[in-house]
Amino acid sequence: MILSVPLSALTRRVDARTGRLSSWDQRGRNQDYWTTGPHETRVLADLEGPGQITHIWMTQFCRKVLGPGLLDPFDTATTAPVLEIHNALGLNWEVPDPDYYRKVLIRITWDDEAEPAVLVPLGDFFGVGHCMPNSYSSALFTVSAKPEESLVFGGSAALNCWAPMPFAKRCLIELVNENDLPLSQYFYVDYELYRQPLPEDTLYFHSRWSRSNPCDGWGPDLQTNSPEVNIVDLTGEHNYVVLETTGTGHYVGCNLSVFHRQGSWWGEGNDMIFVDDDTWPPSLHGTGTEDYFNHAWGMQRNAYPFHGAIVHESQVPGYSVNYRFHVADPVRFSERIRVTIEHGHGNHLSDDWASTAYWYQTLPSPPATIRPLAERLPTRPAEPPTPAPARRRGADAEEVAEMRRRYAERFAEYQAKLAARTEERVARSQAESAANTAQAAELRRRFR
Repeated sequence: MILSVPLSALTRRVDARTGRLSSWDQRGRNQDYWTTGPHETRVLADLEGPGQITHIWMTQFCRKVLGPGLLDPFDTATTAPVLEIHNALGLNWEVPDPDYYRKVLIRITWDDEAEPAVLVPLGDFFGVGHCMPNSYSSALFTVSAKPEESLVFGGSAALNCWAPMPFAKRCLIELVNENDLPLSQYFYVDYELYRQPLPEDTLYFHSRWSRSNPCDGWGPDLQTNSPEVNIVDLTGEHNYVVLETTGTGHYVGCNLSVFHRQGSWWGEGNDMIFVDDDTWPPSLHGTGTEDYFNHAWGMQRNAYPFHGAIVHESQVPGYSVNYRFHVADPVRFSERIRVTIEHGHGNHLSDDWASTAYWYQTLPSPPATIRPLAERLPTRPAEPPTPAPARRRGADAEEVAEMRRRYAERFAEYQAKLAARTEERVARSQAESAANTAQAAELRRRFR
């Protein structure tokens, strides 16, 4: 049996059956998204192996309602798939939750393992760093965002993953919504089923998220590239850690989101990758952060198959997101690996760094932990406070007070209806999730 890969597999017959799990409206209507309630977990895929995930597509929205709309939520519950109405028209008043990409987790578990192989904030998994989507194209992941949604905290976008993910016994893909708001999710999970067991040398896809905010810099008040920060680093002891794991496999890359606080240059640190029995020097020692991401003299605004910039400092000052995928040059390890980067030369900077690492390894999956929600939220510019309402004492004071009372009453009624509609949609999504699992089980039964 040959596991299918792009291009080369197109010339050979593979004994496999293709299937898809998606959020399609199983009533035959056009509300093709699922609702995951606050602090709820939704099963997107529960598959029996042997098989392989070949593609994941997602798009979603998560909105804060700021005031009562003029449209009854139940009047639009079945007639409109999604209401996209500008707030200025006065029919609704809602904005995207700017932080939801890090309040929602994607969790993937292989073969009933005790630990998930993937446990990453939804946005960062696909390269949406800082909860700020921007279009890019790479070999493993793409993001496609409309211009008005790009570089906006919480903006909507299409997310794609083409990393092959084989599984021998079972695949469980879940969304964990740790938000206080419901999440509306469109998705595809495309997969193949095989009759024969996976090859004995099969490695399993893994991903983890890390963050240091701030990194423990010894001289964040000293200018980058000044003579005083040119200290000796012959240990890498205080480097930012992208990945540390044990087992056998290969590291295939990462994305790195940085919020730079100094207003100079953040990427002067070297990459150092320690493999197996390395002490010093490591097996792979680089010459600068931009060099590791295959740029030079800083980062450039480009997105190539194996490396590129998703968000460039010239687009949003202080913010950057970059990726490097070792598809053609994976970093092999037999026992352990530790992927690190200096945060500024000699680790002198105290910026906000967050990274998503991707690798393949043997099971069992290593222990998976994720920072609490409050420690995952992105660094955002401070918003100006909303002015307090002015008090009225003249002839219009009584009418103003009555209008404010009516507004509060109408908002309470509106929120109650929204909550009831959300409960209905959550219940339907739960039922459709169960139906998807049953449908996949039937497909597996027919393809043995």
